[in-house]
Amino acid sequence: MENKLLDTISRSLNLELPVLDTFEEYLDFVIPLVKPWGEDLREWENYMDVRWLEIRDEETFHETVLHIFREGGEYLISTDGNIAGGEWSILNNSNTMIVNRGRGSELFDLAFMNKDFFILKKHGNQKRIRQEKYFILGREGAVKGLEWRDIIELMFNQYRSNGRFIVMSTMLIVVMAIIILLSLI
Repeated sequence: MENKLLDTISRSLNLELPVLDTFEEYLDFVIPLVKPWGEDLREWENYMDVRWLEIRDEETFHETVLHIFREGGEYLISTDGNIAGGEWSILNNSNTMIVNRGRGSELFDLAFMNKDFFILKKHGNQKRIRQEKYFILGREGAVKGLEWRDIIELMFNQYRSNGRFIVMSTMLIVVMAIIILLSLI
């Protein structure tokens, strides 16, 4: 019993990223951890006109693809400086976005968004049709030149810093409660 308690405490203090095989597995692991510190699409206007750099883990993906979502539903895609247009819209009272990138419209649910990351999850079973599950964008200034593993580490750092704060706050409250309890005895 005592070892289980120590193991539980030890695990909660160990905020290391586990070793996983794929970018998607890392995203599936990290997104639920950082989601409490993310935004909703209701705060979207703070993230318009940001230069969002597309992130993929494909060996053959070497282009610099920027995505810029502008007011009024205008959507710009720059691939190595060549611009194409599209449209975007948010479904009312939801965290769902429709994006038209010129090859048809796609439905995405917000997976995570903050000042550095904008991650959408394509609706439906993408694994079944061998398509990418996530549409991953990072603020150009934060992720430019980084490999996808470094980007996962950057995302996980948000959990790590907030997680340590929560653990330390909880420990402080427990210690204070013990001191108060002992002073009453």
